[in-house]
Amino acid sequence: MDLNKRIELIKRNTLEIVNEEELRKLLKEKKEVVVYHGFEPSGGGLHIGTMIGINKHIDFQKAGLKLKLLCADLHAFLNKKGSLSKVEHIAELYKEGFAALGVDMKKAEYVLGSEFQLGYDYFLDVLKLSLRVRALRAKRAMAIIAREEADPPVAQMIYPLMQAIDAKHLKADIVFGDMPQRKIHMLMREHLPALDYKAPVAIHHEDMVGLTGGKMSASIPNSRIMIDEEPESIRKKIRAAFCPEKQIKNNPILQICKHIIFARKRSIKVKRDKKYGGDLSFNSYSELENAYEKGKLHPLDLKNSVADYLVEILEPVRKHMSKKRVVELKKLIENMD
Repeated sequence: MDLNKRIELIKRNTLEIVNEEELRKLLKEKKEVVVYHGFEPSGGGLHIGTMIGINKHIDFQKAGLKLKLLCADLHAFLNKKGSLSKVEHIAELYKEGFAALGVDMKKAEYVLGSEFQLGYDYFLDVLKLSLRVRALRAKRAMAIIAREEADPPVAQMIYPLMQAIDAKHLKADIVFGDMPQRKIHMLMREHLPALDYKAPVAIHHEDMVGLTGGKMSASIPNSRIMIDEEPESIRKKIRAAFCPEKQIKNNPILQICKHIIFARKRSIKVKRDKKYGGDLSFNSYSELENAYEKGKLHPLDLKNSVADYLVEILEPVRKHMSKKRVVELKKLIENMD
């Protein structure tokens, strides 16, 4: 694959690259380019919102990048997501989910944070970075929920420092995540050179809007679809989803088309009764978005097609996640404190 095609694949469905010239230089000069993506395993499991990032994992692998997935168990512990034992079991469940969704786990490196984050050199780097980063800057890099607290735990300030050091110890050339990670990534780019490590290229993607039109969250009923959800439940949630006529911004149904369906399909066919003009086919997301914005595509017709495609895309995922070892793992997690 030539350089321009690799960059096009890496850029697909991303919001920004900081910066593209550095990325181009990196791909030209280095044989094995490492992209790192960290995630906190939580009991909620993988859902269609996480597929934005997972589809990019597949793109990165197709573009010839070395994918390192950090299961940040200590980060999850600092965020009170559960005991370390429970978090590690959830991490195994996530690994099954990544494989089910098409990530080549034989080529990807799946790393548990506690395997290296308790080491001498790592912790010394965290301390060195803590001497450089001011408290206000660390607070800006904290998670949004923690920033809203009047008196957050000190752990919330340690969190972004650890994440910055993760990039060094995983030998990452590229760091990847959603826009809330941007502040931490910029902290990496600013301070890692002083710790004898290069500033990594940062790639960011958007977060998917919840099906109800607000945040996608386990605490909001029907705002998300799990990757192993049953077909009838998928259809019910899609039918009820927020999808105003002609509205593009913050439209979850259109986001599913862009980040999930078109990431895996070359075209989308919308079935319609002949009295409404017959079936429509779209060979790109931009074509579909343009038709929707002009009112040429009714929300209900689009929803019906999106539900069909989601059911089809997630069918092999449901089969994988229904395997005996995965079901037993789920039960074990459910029974843990």
